[in-house]
Parts: sequence; structure tokens; C-alpha cells
Amino acid sequence: MSLRKTKKRKKASRMHGKGAGTHGWGARKKHKKSGHRGGKGMAGTGKRADQKKTLINKLYGHGYFGKQGITSKGTERDKRARINLEKIELNIEGFIKKGIAKKTEKGIEINLQDYKILDSSKEYSLKNKLIIKAKEASASASEKVKKAGGEIILSKNKVKNKESA
Repeated sequence: MSLRKTKKRKKASRMHGKGAGTHGWGARKKHKKSGHRGGKGMAGTGKRADQKKTLINKLYGHGYFGKQGITSKGTERDKRARINLEKIELNIEGFIKKGIAKKTEKGIEINLQDYKILDSSKEYSLKNKLIIKAKEASASASEKVKKAGGEIILSKNKVKNKESA
């Protein structure tokens, strides 16, 4: 007596009906090679990826889509550090805690050697006598500090004059 099957259904007859040969993958062409499996993470999104717009907005926030300005890649943005007189006066206590400033008989000495000192506004007037060490200073800022009885000591002797500009 043989243990062989007497009749085996052919593959063509088994794969008839619902989902003929797809095994839950939709179409026969799918689920063959890695080309149909997509990428990992944010692969294939680009800027026009409608399928991941919500995800991008959650992760990266607004400003990811659309144009980002008119400057060419060759132009460099001005990255010099600047600070206003008003900000300096508001943060004097913080500067003293950090060791950037100290109180002396002459006034309050502040070391801002990497900064350019700017005038805050026409209405604002200084209340303290400030002696500031800075890299650069605008002409109006240096005038305001002198009016209050202080001075700005520049490391490169740069004061922007309105007449020369």
C-alpha cells in the first residue's frame, strides 16, 4: 500500500477566488522584492510628501514647506553678536551673578568684548553709570552712555559715525 496522495489539487485551482494568489497584499506585483516595501523613517518624503505632512509638521514645525528666502547660498548672513543698552541695563544683576559685570566706584563695569553695543530707542534713557568693554558700538549708543556719565571702551576702536556712512 502506497502512502502517496492519490489526487493533489493543482495550484491554479487553489488560487481561485478572493485574493487570488495575493495572500493579503492586494496585487500580485506587490510583496515581491524590496522595491515595494518603502523606505525607513523619513525616506522618500522630500518637500512634497503629502502622506507625511502631518508627521513633518509635528516633528519639524512650520517653515519646513515652501520657500525659505531669497538669499543665495553664497551670501553669508551677518552673525555678529549685538546687544541693546536697554537689555544690558535690565540684565545687570544677571551679569553680576555670572561674573561678567562688577560694581566699582566709577560705576558698573561690564565686559562684553564679543558684542556690538546698540542704542535701544530714542525714548529710553540710561539710569546707571555704565563702563562697557565691547568690540563695536554705534555712535548713538556711545552718546547715550556718555550722557549718563559712563563710557564704552572699544577693543578695535570702532565707532560708527553717521557722517562717514
